[in-house]
This record gives sequence, C-alpha cells and structure tokens, in this order.
Amino acid sequence: MTARVFPVPTSSSGDRADIALAGMLGVSRSAASDLIASGAVTIAGRDVAKSQRLFAGTRVEVVVPEASAVREPELEPEVQMDIMYQDDDVVIVDKPVGVAAHASAGWTGPTVLGALLAQGVTVTTSGAPERRGIVQRLDVGTSGLMVVAKSESAYTGLKQAFRDRTPKKIYHAVCQGYPEHMTGTIDAPIGRHPTNDWKFTVRADGRASVTHYEVMEMLPSATLCEVRLETGRTHQIRVHFAALRHPLLGDITYGADPVLAESVGLAHQWLHSQTLGFTHPITGVWTEVSSEYPADLAAALEILRG
Repeated sequence: MTARVFPVPTSSSGDRADIALAGMLGVSRSAASDLIASGAVTIAGRDVAKSQRLFAGTRVEVVVPEASAVREPELEPEVQMDIMYQDDDVVIVDKPVGVAAHASAGWTGPTVLGALLAQGVTVTTSGAPERRGIVQRLDVGTSGLMVVAKSESAYTGLKQAFRDRTPKKIYHAVCQGYPEHMTGTIDAPIGRHPTNDWKFTVRADGRASVTHYEVMEMLPSATLCEVRLETGRTHQIRVHFAALRHPLLGDITYGADPVLAESVGLAHQWLHSQTLGFTHPITGVWTEVSSEYPADLAAALEILRG
C-alpha cells in the first residue's frame, strides 16, 4: 500500500471528490469512487464522501494499492520526440501521437517524461512523481507542442500562466463537413460524460469552456480550421466540434465516420498543437515555437485534397 498526499489544484476547486480525485490521480471516475468507498481517501484523518466538494489547497491523503498505483516515468529511448526549444528552465517538445503526457493508471505506453529522461533532459521534481514538471497536457492521440518545466520556479510560473490563460495555444484541426460560419466561438460548458468515464460532453453543470476557430481551407467532405483555446479543458476541441455535429476527422470516440477515417489512413483524431507561445517564467521574454504536421496528418490532408 502506498500513502500519498495531494493538494487539490485550483482547476478542481469546487468539484465533487470523485471527479477531483479522478483528475488528480489520472484514473477513471469509477476507480476514484471505489477508492473513496474503500476508505482510502481522507482529509485531516476523516473519510471523504464521493459527493463532498473539494477546494483548492486542501490536502487529500490517498492510500493506493500497489497494483493500481500510478507508475513513475520510465526510460523510453525508443520514442522519437523532437525538442523544439530548451534552456535551463523550460523544454518545449513536439509530442508524437501514441505518447501520453505522463503516466496514469491503466496507461502502459510511452510518456513525454520517459522520453525526456531517455534524452538526458532533467525536469523539476515539482508536481506528483508521475507527472513532475507537467504544466499542460495533450491527449495521447493529439500531436504537437507542449512545454515541460525543468526548474521549480519555472513550474510555478508556468502553472500560474496557464491558470491565467495567458499562453498562446493554436491548434490545427480537420473536422468533418463544413461549419456554418467561417469564424466562430464555441462557448459551451464541458463536464464528464454521464455514462462513460473516459469521455466528456457539453452539459449545463460543466466547467466554462471557450474555443475560437477560423476556417483555413474547405476540402471535399471536411474543413481545415485554425483553433485557439481560451480555456484548456480535457478533450475541449474534440468535444466542442462534436457538439457542432462536425467531429474531428478520425475521432471515432466522439462520433467521427470510421469509413472516412480509414479512407485517409487515420486511427486517431486529426488534431495538432501547431503553435505554442508564452512569456518565459524566468527571463520574461516572449517565447514562441511552431511545428510542422506529422507525416500521417499531412498524408491524410493530401488525400482529402486529392
């Protein structure tokens, strides 16, 4: 058995205990509920109820069985991950599809932290052991740019910047069909799906979520869009475009056409973190990097154009 203490992050403040714990541990909501029901989750020595609201800064103690404990980063030399920018405090990587930002319960594949470890990059010890240095995340099936903190002061500064929504985050996405407007804003709250712990959906009691998009290119049966995130909810772009009834190409989880996905050779969503910019947490200098499409997304785009 492993006992660990987690401070409730600002992003989970006000959430039910089962929802907050799921996010903090990187597990499903049902797994978090099971931990709570077993008496493994306490605050100041008192058992937590799954419907109890948790607030930022509260220290939650969790006793996790070893079998389900989240693994720490492991050396993963086989992962080819380009480093786009690096100094003593931050590193910006171009994450490939199939790599998770960090380890989580149930994930046995490669991680960004493991790949950095293999490349000799040391990150800060700030944060939970399995996700130290992580200040933002990309889905396993999403490629592109993300920043990791190498120093403790950079970790603190970047976490605050992402809470304040000051970084510049531009994604390129291909959605099925044609959005009604050439530019638009999707302002719809997002919460966990009521029947699927691994999905999210637009729901009235969800958390405020705002996505801006602009059409870049009209393609046969699909549209290439530039997407800017005002907030950073899990699966935000995927959920918002699915809510417009224009799911991302290849995103079968959120309703994309599997036949169309197969025809362009995609087994994941067409979504790429193309530009990332932020005020450097130490130097104060604006730092911005852009990324080219990976081969599978570029090939799918050419098939659509053809």
